[in-house]
Amino acid sequence: MTRTPLRFNAFVMNTNSHIHHGQWQRPEAQQTEFTDVNTWINLARILEDAKFDAMFFADVVGHYGDADSSYEEYVRQGLQIPSNDPTVLLGALAVVTENIGLATTSNVFQSHPFQFARQMATLDHISNGRIAWNIVTGTQDNGARNFGLPQLTDHAERYAWADEYVDVLYKLLEGSWDDDAILKDRENFRFSDYAKVHKIYHEGKRYQVEGPLLSAPSPQRTPVLYQAGSSTSGRDFAARNAEATFIIAPSIRTAEDLIKDTRRRAVSFGRDADDIAFFQGMSFVIGSTEEEARAKEKIIDENVSLEGYAAHAAVVDRDGRVYPPETPLSEVETNTVRGFLELAKKEITDREPLVSDLAWNRAKANRVVGTPEQIADELERWQEIGVDGINVMNWVIPDSFQDFADHVMPVLRERGLAQSEYAPGTLRKKLFGHDRLPDTHPAAKYRGAFAHSEQDRESQLTRATN
Repeated sequence: MTRTPLRFNAFVMNTNSHIHHGQWQRPEAQQTEFTDVNTWINLARILEDAKFDAMFFADVVGHYGDADSSYEEYVRQGLQIPSNDPTVLLGALAVVTENIGLATTSNVFQSHPFQFARQMATLDHISNGRIAWNIVTGTQDNGARNFGLPQLTDHAERYAWADEYVDVLYKLLEGSWDDDAILKDRENFRFSDYAKVHKIYHEGKRYQVEGPLLSAPSPQRTPVLYQAGSSTSGRDFAARNAEATFIIAPSIRTAEDLIKDTRRRAVSFGRDADDIAFFQGMSFVIGSTEEEARAKEKIIDENVSLEGYAAHAAVVDRDGRVYPPETPLSEVETNTVRGFLELAKKEITDREPLVSDLAWNRAKANRVVGTPEQIADELERWQEIGVDGINVMNWVIPDSFQDFADHVMPVLRERGLAQSEYAPGTLRKKLFGHDRLPDTHPAAKYRGAFAHSEQDRESQLTRATN
């Protein structure tokens, strides 16, 4: 049987304690040195040698939980605080790698879309077309306050905000410059063709952006678009915009339902069902025998910080107050992490799930323990229900990734489940076979959409706001 190779991202964060809390205490854990660029350069080289598709950097702009209460637990554990900006780090990694994709996370309220479009285009130029963006709308009141908002905007309104944000980016990145605008014509003293560089005149609820984008078209123009929402609003947004969706489904059954539903929504928005690739988040405990793997798992469990997982999973009400652990999930009304709660409710069916279930569930969820062959068997099962790739989540850096590269990847390659060499070209070309967003994507409508002459501005404004 001929199989399509799975895609593999390293799911990391420029911080000490990202997903699996407490593991940084282990002497071999080098994530404590996240401020040292060589930690990431070393990891990037391990991943590129192993033919990982991308390094996927998560990020936050504030601490979790109640913004008005103590944040001591987060600081004590180094739980995503301190953390450094991944977008800046990508510039360093781009010049020491050749093929691996580089994905950053940026919240729609942390950077103006004009500035962010320029950053993405610059990084795409530096990397020769290997940049991706994970589109997020935020989950922390503290993060919202750090950018002048009183609290996190309503869940549905955040996605409406994201709709306008990406629309501005699409106009700038896809429509502001024609493909042949750059001339570099020394003889006639014309660097660019004025007739092929356009203002976009965006006027919306949140943004007024005139343009043109100062950056010329990069190899991909728009970065590869990742998105991680699993709520109803999040699925709709992904169905309209995402090329790759990051899911952390607690079971194969749940993943299959989510994937089918999102693909169905994509078709309803005029896209192809296969326009979106789905990446399941997983952590691996690898042994040459199952007994050895279980022994390694015991070490992991001995270092688990349940306080850390509880702090990470803190659920706040609409006023920003943390729900007590004994609260039934059916009574939770929150403006954050709705998709995560919806999935948790579906998985715990033998009793009423509580807020306290979320911490241990996070510690144990999506953990695959066994030999490389057993792990390959499990990944085959996930692929069969529609998963296109895996976001590999580490216990420690770099050993978790080195073990996966040394022991699991060879078995996957033997089965046709992992690539042996990189395809040439941009990240989008490697993943999807083309450098530019397809014509079915909403960004495509802005190619050639903006007239140059000032007398056409009125009709241009009409197109820009429709």
